[in-house]
Amino acid sequence: MLLVRVAAVSREVAATSSRSRKKALLAGLFREAEPEDVPVVIPYLAGRLPQGRLGVGWKTLGAPVPPAVEPSLTVLGTDRELSALKSVSGPGAQAERARLVTSLMSRATEEEQAFLVALLTGEVRQGALDAAAADGLAEASGAAPEDVRRAVMLAGGLAPVAEALLADGPPALDRFRLTVGRPVLPMLAQSAASVTEAVARLGGAAAVEEKLDGIRVQVHRDGDTVRVFTRTLDDITDRLPEVVAAAHELGGERLILDGEVIALDERDRPRPFQETAGRIGSRTDVATAARAVPVSPVFFDVLHVDGRDLLDLPFAERHAELARLTPEPRRVRRLVVEGPGEAAEAERFLAATLERGHEGVVVKSLDTPYSAGRRGAGWLKVKPVHTLDLVVLAAEWGHGRRAGKLSNLHLGARTADGGFAMLGKTFKGMTDELLRRQTERFQELAVEHHPWGVTVRPEQVVEIAYDGIQRSSRYPAGVALRFARVLRYRDDKPASEADTVETLLAAHPGVVP
Repeated sequence: MLLVRVAAVSREVAATSSRSRKKALLAGLFREAEPEDVPVVIPYLAGRLPQGRLGVGWKTLGAPVPPAVEPSLTVLGTDRELSALKSVSGPGAQAERARLVTSLMSRATEEEQAFLVALLTGEVRQGALDAAAADGLAEASGAAPEDVRRAVMLAGGLAPVAEALLADGPPALDRFRLTVGRPVLPMLAQSAASVTEAVARLGGAAAVEEKLDGIRVQVHRDGDTVRVFTRTLDDITDRLPEVVAAAHELGGERLILDGEVIALDERDRPRPFQETAGRIGSRTDVATAARAVPVSPVFFDVLHVDGRDLLDLPFAERHAELARLTPEPRRVRRLVVEGPGEAAEAERFLAATLERGHEGVVVKSLDTPYSAGRRGAGWLKVKPVHTLDLVVLAAEWGHGRRAGKLSNLHLGARTADGGFAMLGKTFKGMTDELLRRQTERFQELAVEHHPWGVTVRPEQVVEIAYDGIQRSSRYPAGVALRFARVLRYRDDKPASEADTVETLLAAHPGVVP
């Protein structure tokens, strides 16, 4: 398959908000694809590289090169070239990467160049692609959409299902079953503004559970063998000996459990998220890391017990199995309410959860099955929204649908010396109208122009919502915002009234740079 076809579909999918149009575009692409193309086409459409990060930034991309007139790049050929790029290391690596990128770009058409740049810089924005792609695959192959979605859930991703379907047709879906040792995509929660709203939306009996600020894990036990997977299905078993030990203490011989791994202090309060993340990210000297930052697994669901798949059971029955298998300290703290009439009690549980240092709650219907890989309407997360008034320090040009618009904002807080310290970036929360307005505004404020965007006078205040902060050596204040998104521009506020670094740190006393 030619890369230009993928680039064109990517552009068209990004340009439409119609779910049916997305599905039709993707179905057409899948009909044309060969089975061997699929493991590359699907991550490309989702804005991911099969190779992971390649160490290619704007400096490596360099100046634009004249595009090719006719398309010649294939999907698989491009993938091989990017694999070669990934393998470059040692002295002269930067120059060699630049040479390889220039060579690839010189053989790409204008549309392919735009797609490759967006892919290499992480700027491919498709919107709800996974669900539309599964439906498009069903339409292309003649399989039932619900069967495809379940196979994707059990396979842990779309690519293996697509490859099997395009090679062997709908009967291939029977190969995908819940299997101990093979991770499935985790069930996700939708958001609610408050616990009262969440309980009202669910209507009936519900569990209000602590939402821990840890790392989501799926633990598989098959007799003496234990494997631990992240929410992205990476195997991190070797990094978490205490989780392996805890799994051996549970009842049952063959289990699949869903939960969080979290680092707690001597008072059983959560340590800063960055410590948990850093511990799990550590690949060397695990024993030393475990002594410095011990972590604990806390489970909230079970998917399989000794030959019985529990995915389709109501949550109340799954939790009963979980309670039978796991001791109370290994289960998430929870409160069961009978309906909206007990919302006040649920709100008090949230307040107590926040007082214990956790980030919020998840309200779960007792009737809901486990909808792996999807944001099920039966799980609703409630987290307090932190907001800051920050100053825009720079803005980067967007790509794909945002090409020609200043999109990614560099955000700063005031410092004691009268300057500004950058806390992170965001491109989230922006409507088309907001993109248009901020592009005009930041070109007016620009003091330096770069290939990547503009540095601006620190005058524009923007209200930002964020989920928390974490330690970061990358930024001068020693911390970075987590999941920042734009709420609104504060044209009524001068930069001198923006929030300070000190205000931010005071609001998060557990994170000390």
